[in-house]
Amino acid sequence: MIWPATLTSSGGAASTTGFELASKGDSNIDVPANWSGRIWARTGCSSTGSACATGECGSTHVSCNGNGGNPPVSLVEITFAGGLNQREDFYYISLVDGFNLPVKVIPEGNCKTISCPVDINNKGCPPELVVHGKNGEYSKIFKQACPDAYSYAYDDATSTFVCHAGIDYVIEFCP
Repeated sequence: MIWPATLTSSGGAASTTGFELASKGDSNIDVPANWSGRIWARTGCSSTGSACATGECGSTHVSCNGNGGNPPVSLVEITFAGGLNQREDFYYISLVDGFNLPVKVIPEGNCKTISCPVDINNKGCPPELVVHGKNGEYSKIFKQACPDAYSYAYDDATSTFVCHAGIDYVIEFCP
């Protein structure tokens, strides 16, 4: 069981800011055409979603109500350009705030599927970083494990992906 959550950066609210999702389950999140924001999964939450092992958002409910996920958390970030008279959406996986679950983004169109399919915590993550690391440069370890993902701020050249506007995206946790 996971508890996916959303945080809107701009463009109006998503249809939900958090919900419970059973293993192999699926759910739709409706967003405005010009939405920009983050999607992540919380793990090990209480029945109310108020206390989670990872991705905690500081809410006393299953919904995050405008709060972001506490690191370490694997993020999917998307900017839908449809309502901005743009022709392209931008999407990426970010490990800048750490890692909690493998994730995959599947655009429903002729665009690149991206993923971080490796459990970095069990595949070479330095022990001192399993929860938080305070010293050193470890972005290469994350980039080697998940080449599609942002491993440090401004890792745009190899980690930001573009697709034509107006399509849907499937986000899989633990692919």
